[in-house]
Amino acid sequence: MYEYKFVRIDLSPFGRKPKEDHHEVIEKHANKGWRLVQIFAPATSGYGAASHYEIIFEREK
Repeated sequence: MYEYKFVRIDLSPFGRKPKEDHHEVIEKHANKGWRLVQIFAPATSGYGAASHYEIIFEREK
């Protein structure tokens, strides 16, 4: 059985750059036993760009 963790990374409203470095987030969680499953960008806003994305991790319980 696995457990999952969803980490939201917000994007700045101008330029759509992430407010956190995804490399650091992934490495931090990997050091705690989490495995990267997917980086998911939800549906876009009215201007055709996402406001955030989610990094999905899993590990055995």
